[in-house]
Parts: sequence; C-alpha cells; structure tokens
Amino acid sequence: MNINDKSVLEMLNKLIAINRLNKTQILQMVNLVSISNDFNDLKENLKWEGSKSFHQNI
Repeated sequence: MNINDKSVLEMLNKLIAINRLNKTQILQMVNLVSISNDFNDLKENLKWEGSKSFHQNI
C-alpha cells in the first residue's frame, strides 16, 4: 500500500484512534504499510510482528 495515498492515511488514522496506539505501535504499523498489499495483508503482518493490541482489536 502507498503510505502517501489519502485513503490509506485515513485508514491508518482510524486504526490509531480506535486502538489508542502508542508511538511504538504506530511506527511498527507505518513500517509495515509499505510491504502490505492491502488492509488484510497489513493485519496479518501486524500479527506476525506480535503486537498484542493489534492481535486483540483488529
């Protein structure tokens, strides 16, 4: 996914707000966006990275 795409940024902002992510989680998510093909792929990548808040809330 393209981090510069408006719809991607809106989705990321929603995830940050809904899950009340901390700085580390936000950075982890931003790093994974560029290697993810779509939202479902991003969720899977986050699970592989072991982030508990993503694993429980998404």
